[in-house]
Amino acid sequence: MIDPELAQRLAELEQRVRQAISQRRCGDSAPEDPFRGLYLSEAAIEELLRAPRGPLPAAPPAPGGPRLTRLAAAAGLSELDLALLLVALAPDVDSRFEQFYGYLNDDVTRRRATVGLALRLCGLPEAGATGRSRLTAGAPLARAGLLVLTEPDRPLLSRELRLPDRVVAYLLGDDQMAPALAGSVRQARDPLALAGATRLARALAGGVRLIYLTDSHGHGAAELGARALAEAGYPALLTAARTDSADWARALRLEALLGGAGLVVGPLTEADPAALLAEVAHPAIPVLVYGARPWEPGWSQEPPLLQEVTPPAPADIATLWRSTVDGQLAEGVDPAEVTAQFRLSPEQIRAAAVAAVQAAAADAVPVDAGHLRAGARGCNAGGLHRLARRIEPAVGWPALVLPEPILGQLRELADRARYRELVLTRWRMRPGGGRGRGVVALFAGDSGTGKTMSAEVIAGALGLDLYTVNLATVVDKYVGETEKNLERIFAEAAGVNGVLLFDEADAIFGKRSDVRDAHDRYANIESAYLLQRMETFDGIAVMATNLRANLDEAFTRRLDVVIDFPAPDTAQRLLLWERCLGERVPRAADLDLDFLAGSFDLTGGHIRSAVVTAAYLAAAAHRPVGMAELVGAVAREYRKLGRLQLAREFGPYLDLLP
Repeated sequence: MIDPELAQRLAELEQRVRQAISQRRCGDSAPEDPFRGLYLSEAAIEELLRAPRGPLPAAPPAPGGPRLTRLAAAAGLSELDLALLLVALAPDVDSRFEQFYGYLNDDVTRRRATVGLALRLCGLPEAGATGRSRLTAGAPLARAGLLVLTEPDRPLLSRELRLPDRVVAYLLGDDQMAPALAGSVRQARDPLALAGATRLARALAGGVRLIYLTDSHGHGAAELGARALAEAGYPALLTAARTDSADWARALRLEALLGGAGLVVGPLTEADPAALLAEVAHPAIPVLVYGARPWEPGWSQEPPLLQEVTPPAPADIATLWRSTVDGQLAEGVDPAEVTAQFRLSPEQIRAAAVAAVQAAAADAVPVDAGHLRAGARGCNAGGLHRLARRIEPAVGWPALVLPEPILGQLRELADRARYRELVLTRWRMRPGGGRGRGVVALFAGDSGTGKTMSAEVIAGALGLDLYTVNLATVVDKYVGETEKNLERIFAEAAGVNGVLLFDEADAIFGKRSDVRDAHDRYANIESAYLLQRMETFDGIAVMATNLRANLDEAFTRRLDVVIDFPAPDTAQRLLLWERCLGERVPRAADLDLDFLAGSFDLTGGHIRSAVVTAAYLAAAAHRPVGMAELVGAVAREYRKLGRLQLAREFGPYLDLLP
């Protein structure tokens, strides 16, 4: 149904069109000519020369319908602008106007109002500056994208007026978003009340139309912007910053104008957003832009209001989780506590909560800690997968065979990651200097002492994935490329809830040396870059090395935890032999694990390798794993390590050597 007021105005326009047609017929020398509009006869030319066109009688202004009224107020339209808009709208609402306009244009192929016809229907001369000025690019109709002049190569008076389909649909009562914006723009629903929103709302109410939110740590700038708009009385449209399409930006501006909404755009990437901000700028549209980058004056001629985004309060985070999962949680599960180690924006928390509920429904159980952590991990971006190998942790604390002091240090490291937001952000224990909120640890020890497994256990205890950096994708022989590769890894890791593992870290975190040639100079630059980058890192990183002495001492100050992994003693080796054999491997009656643990000084990694080799030997011989297979496997490990096979070590089992 057409709005009654809009229908009334279109009816009045129809009467004026009928009057124009009657006047045209009265002065037409051949009104019954069947080929009227297809050619110009000599008589018609003479008639045009004798009677130049003048303005048609203007109808008295009529009040617009509610949507027209809102649109006119938002776009700053005058009564003349509304009249021109209705002339262009008529063929999209009533197909008879196409025939009317074709007759008045004296061309049956041109069934929309031309500029000249529209001006005359509005009671204005074609050459008058008043009417023409309302159709320029800077006038309200064109600036808001409400009216389009087609065929720019034609003279102005013969160019047709059209309304975008979205404007027609809006005036007819359709609030569905334009197809060009589907999937890229969404409306905010019940944004969370965050600190700083009220200040921004006051600024918006006071006429501020551009705000930039600096969100260096992903604390929820989009949610903050949506809340500020809501408090100021605006619906919020949220979208990512696209700088590749001016048409998309214009469609976004039009959608905001029609809906009386504000825009929340971001996060800004490396692309220059100046063109985007210029396209969406309008006096009626508040625009809140956010990103980790500092504001650059060249992005907009209008200076923005700047504000730093602070992290949501714990109570707000708990409210967000429970708004989706409350009533479906397993007994005793606190979503905020279970996911304290994750750094999630309010938007990501909502998505994680929905994913957790869906997973629990598929398992036909209440939402537990595993579902919540899996939902949180699902919010990770995929950029780090191209730079590091992802490992889903499959081992826990019981799998570690380490001295109790070492286990205590590992648990301390896990606690640092779990409570870093509380300590560093809320208690402000790392103020100033632009330092990051990351947790960085060094695992030092011989090969096979459990460094990599410990990193996997910590990631599993935190509910995070482990990402192992492939040095082949980092180290580059060309000057400066290694630093660029590391920067990409650090930048991606900061936005991913995971543990970053640099195995063989001494290869890239080595000592600086005296400068004797250009190679030394650039190697020192690489190390200096790493020292600076670690200061601003926001993620969780573990560096593992067999050669701690090769690391630069300056790295030590920037490490939160340093753990030295010792070689296992006899009791630990016995437990390692037992654990590595497991419960499924068939065992022969002659197994003597006490002898293996006491005689062979092997680390956990080597014991694991020996057990696997013995299992293959036993499988090939179609018999259980016995001392013959294990002793033979140990001998093979010795040869790999370049160690001598001493008779006193193998003792009574010397004869079993291959």
